[in-house]
Amino acid sequence: MSDAGKADGDERDWPLFEVFVRARTGLHHRHCGSLHAADPEMALARARDVYTRRGEGASIWVVASREILASDPADKDMLFEPALSKIYRHPSFYDLPDDVENM
Repeated sequence: MSDAGKADGDERDWPLFEVFVRARTGLHHRHCGSLHAADPEMALARARDVYTRRGEGASIWVVASREILASDPADKDMLFEPALSKIYRHPSFYDLPDDVENM
């Protein structure tokens, strides 16, 4: 391995990033996958190359996987039970006009 390769480190040792792409303005970002990169700028460039090859993206987010805090599925009842008693918070009571898109 050359000295340049050693300076960058082995790609497998790079941090993992989660990639989110927004297909067009007005829509939300969707998780597309994960990739390894040396830093956030490289992650953004790699995400562009891998996940928007056909120009289908309006914006890309990359987030270091280690920065994501997720709930434990075993805690589902504790986390979501209070919401079940407040049915007014559910959008099922509203009729949307036919011309409303992306809801």
